Amino acid sequence: MSEDSVCRFLFDDLDICGAVVSLGAVWRKMLENRAYPEPVVRLLGEMSATTLLLGGNLKQPGRLTIQLRGNGPVSLLVIDCNEELQIRGMARWGAQPESKSLPELLGHGQLQLSLDMRAMREPYQSIVPLNGENVAEVFEHYLRQSDQLPARLFLAASSEAAAGLLLQKLPAADQCDPDGWARVEALAATVKASELLSLPAADLLLRLFHEEAVRLFPARTVIHNCPEDWGKVRSMLRALGPAEVYAALREHGEVVIKDDLCNRDYRFDAQAIDELFRDFVSTNRPTLH
Repeated sequence: MSEDSVCRFLFDDLDICGAVVSLGAVWRKMLENRAYPEPVVRLLGEMSATTLLLGGNLKQPGRLTIQLRGNGPVSLLVIDCNEELQIRGMARWGAQPESKSLPELLGHGQLQLSLDMRAMREPYQSIVPLNGENVAEVFEHYLRQSDQLPARLFLAASSEAAAGLLLQKLPAADQCDPDGWARVEALAATVKASELLSLPAADLLLRLFHEEAVRLFPARTVIHNCPEDWGKVRSMLRALGPAEVYAALREHGEVVIKDDLCNRDYRFDAQAIDELFRDFVSTNRPTLH
């Protein structure tokens, strides 16, 4: 398994499944020109790994978006990916975060998970309080409540890489082996962050579960996906209407739309705004003086 991939696996004799995610170049691209402090890098990396571990289960076209919101030094973390494992994300922070504790970094907050699929009439959305001392515990608690099945997450992130290991206990696990889940869970808990960040999936699973029968499925590639979308931005400005847009143009000399998720600015000068509202401009253009 190379970097920037997700690889699923199955314990054939135990009815326990899992996945390994490894991010390298994609993760560094997500951090490019962001200047995040170390605690924010770690949180966002762990969130990225978790979103891919969950998003890798999408079987139909759709998009999974996960947000952590709070009133602490880190106010927002957003990651989304689609069924093709195209990912993007960002963090918003104010005061210099120093603590490494999730409750202290985010304060009082919530986890919001949205799933938007073409086959669904309306997007699915779940909002729950943050419950856990770190990202792994928050999502273990969420999965236990939503899927009614135990799950374990092991996450690691640095400025160079992000990685994660997910284990999920399936319904027939206790019938297959009453001690299987406890044994696999205990073995997984011996994993070191350095191993998550450096070992290929096959080597990692062999290191942790060398006495178990593990079937490793082919790796799927992760892609950083933040293409420019001028059409969408122009549509948004048209929806705002000429009065509001021209007011912003008069005040600032240009209209700037910031795409925080992709860390990109869309800039419109007076000529571009005139072209955007050409029909309106011919008779109603407000003066810029």
